[in-house]
Amino acid sequence: MLVAGFVFLYAPIVILAAMSFNASRLVSVWGGFSTKWYAALFENELLMASAKISLAAAAISATIATFLGLLAAIALARFGAFRSRMLFFGAVHAPLVLPEVVLGLALLSCFVALGIGRGFATLVIGHVTLTMCFTTIALLAALRGCDPALEEAAMDLGATPRQAFVLVALPQIAPAMASAFLLAFTLSLDDLVIASFATGPGATTLPMRIYSQVRLGVSPQINAISTLLLGLVALALGSSALVMLAGKRRGL
Repeated sequence: MLVAGFVFLYAPIVILAAMSFNASRLVSVWGGFSTKWYAALFENELLMASAKISLAAAAISATIATFLGLLAAIALARFGAFRSRMLFFGAVHAPLVLPEVVLGLALLSCFVALGIGRGFATLVIGHVTLTMCFTTIALLAALRGCDPALEEAAMDLGATPRQAFVLVALPQIAPAMASAFLLAFTLSLDDLVIASFATGPGATTLPMRIYSQVRLGVSPQINAISTLLLGLVALALGSSALVMLAGKRRGL
């Protein structure tokens, strides 16, 4: 049953990757091995432009989400039971339980009410809103795992609380920060629902472009870029796992 479950989950992905090397224009008919669709893909200006937008938005939103997640984790882990702690905790973690359609509609309503034109900036804001909760959870767990005695020892030796955090605690959670960044990057790169509500003309992301073209028929170029996207996501997740493993080994 376990093997059958894995086959059911991953067989479509393997078939998609294999068909990206199909020489035939018909995605359902194998016409021999070829890489011509990858060459044609890099000549497709619309797909390449959307890929650049997705990568830029993912990198910027992941950086901002990691920074804000670090600040939120510090507030929750180090500031004790302040008066609005539960409200703050709920606000930070709300995107985890809200359906993406509801969150996207809420962001759209907010942008319209404030008179903000939708584009690349609103796309980044939407992705930060979506991914910040994930970075906060990862960094909060890392901060709670830090030994406070090390920072206290640094302060006994003359360091200020800020210096003790930067020089002692921050290096300890560096692997968690790298993992949180890669997770946020992957979520942003993969997002379709939030982007559909938050973005506007001139800022079409790669998942949106793929979805719009698939409705008219599956092109071999779609298989090729989907395979590249799968490889990029797998690389990001694998790097995140290796970083976390290296951090645990150093901790031991």
